[in-house]
Amino acid sequence: MDEPWQEAIRESDFSAEASVRGHQMEVALSGTADFMMKGHLDRFLRALHAETQRRALTKVNVDVRRLEFMNSSCLNSFAWWISTVQDQPAEGRYRIVFLSSPTVYWQRRSLNALAGMAGDIISVQS
Repeated sequence: MDEPWQEAIRESDFSAEASVRGHQMEVALSGTADFMMKGHLDRFLRALHAETQRRALTKVNVDVRRLEFMNSSCLNSFAWWISTVQDQPAEGRYRIVFLSSPTVYWQRRSLNALAGMAGDIISVQS
């Protein structure tokens, strides 16, 4: 059995937590992801991607239901992550499932745009 793994950002207005459960990664984001969080988010996503590949995980669930806002800089971080996964050989790719709130308009619009980048590996669930 693999050793436990956990990564987190804990700031006053934003948090991101990731951990491995079985053969998938569980990620939860909350608060406000603005330009001040971009560097933190970039490091978080790089670590998450590296660990997902190291363990050959097949799925990453990203729960954004408690994420109130994400600016374009942070959305670009997610675009980088998605394109990085998409550029991997087929055996190195994993699915990314966004769990979103149907009542938060920006999530529906922005996450569907991200899913449009790579519909073969991205899905959005409300």
